[in-house]
Amino acid sequence: MAAPRKYPDELRERAIREVRTTGRPIAHVAKDLGIHKEALRGWVRQAEADRGEREDRLTTAELDELKQLRKEVAELRRANEILKAASVFFAQEIDRPRTRPSR
Repeated sequence: MAAPRKYPDELRERAIREVRTTGRPIAHVAKDLGIHKEALRGWVRQAEADRGEREDRLTTAELDELKQLRKEVAELRRANEILKAASVFFAQEIDRPRTRPSR
């Protein structure tokens, strides 16, 4: 489960919009809104990536897909380990000599 966000989405959107429309430095906008400047810098960069203005970052949709795929890979690896252990167990059972019960 993801950690709760420190800043509401509305504040994020307002801060990004202010940086983009006014052209003011990120540090000034962040100080005015009571946001850490590096947090705002990251939000602006992510917004630029989502708009296709940056090629050096994944979009939010791509990040979500990557997170989901990593989770799926981890689940498949766990299932694979279980199946390997089960196949070893059953192979040992097949190879074990059987004795008949005495009458």
